[in-house]
Amino acid sequence: MPPMPAVIDVDRLAKRYGTVQAVRDVSFQVAAGEVFGLLGPNGAGKTTTLECMIGLRQADAGTVRVCGIDSRTSPRELKERIGVQLQATALPDLLTVREALALFGACYRRRVAPQTLIDRFSLGEKADTPFNALSGGQKQRVAMALAVVNDPEVLFLDEPTAALDPQSRRELHDVVRATRTAGRAVVLTTHYIEEAELLCDRVAIIDHGTVIACDTPAALISASSATTRVVATTGRALDLATMRALPGATAAENDGTVSTIATGRVNETIIALVHQLDHSQIELIDLQIRKPSLEDAFIQLTGRRLRD
Repeated sequence: MPPMPAVIDVDRLAKRYGTVQAVRDVSFQVAAGEVFGLLGPNGAGKTTTLECMIGLRQADAGTVRVCGIDSRTSPRELKERIGVQLQATALPDLLTVREALALFGACYRRRVAPQTLIDRFSLGEKADTPFNALSGGQKQRVAMALAVVNDPEVLFLDEPTAALDPQSRRELHDVVRATRTAGRAVVLTTHYIEEAELLCDRVAIIDHGTVIACDTPAALISASSATTRVVATTGRALDLATMRALPGATAAENDGTVSTIATGRVNETIIALVHQLDHSQIELIDLQIRKPSLEDAFIQLTGRRLRD
């Protein structure tokens, strides 16, 4: 359970589309000052869960309280307290960035000055550019700026870095961390599992509309049976039987001259591998140790990669 106080409480949430049960009995809490990730393969129910949380969709059953507000009965009050960035943002073509920030800010009792947001999201050179002249990454940064125009207590982000270049992605990560440092909660979905591992204090893994695991990334990795892998690039392909016989090795495979060995005793495996290469006069070009990751745990739990 997250530390108190919880600013989000989702209890037995359910949502159906015709004969499809998109979300079933989803429950979790999110604390102030926590970054909480919703992870799942395409169609798993994570976006529907998020949309029910922000009042964009009506749940069929269960309750959602954000900042103590019921998202179904008090949507207007809720919108004053939260910020939202969805996967797609559409604005009038000729509306400039500065005009958009001023317009959206005017809808809230509490607001952040447009120039402050322009500076925070590196939009200075595009501040007076029409929306239709922006690149995909620039539009995404505008969407993030609009999401925090009311200085929200809780920030909801649906695939926030999908169209961003690496530099913009890092800048957005800084915004997420700053929001957490300010004691506010962030809920995000992402298709970049390494992003969830880097940013999230806890993640809920959703599959077929159900939460199948919810914990810190470290705890989910520890609970999985994934093992450390030694990845060796060599001058010529290695013999699979020889690799599988190395001390500590539990499995091995190769792709041309790149060999991957799963092992429970890394030091022994590497020492024996180097001795074997030396004995066979095979050049070692590169050697990497890859610890179990959140992606390994995710695949073990769902049987699929995040992008499947």
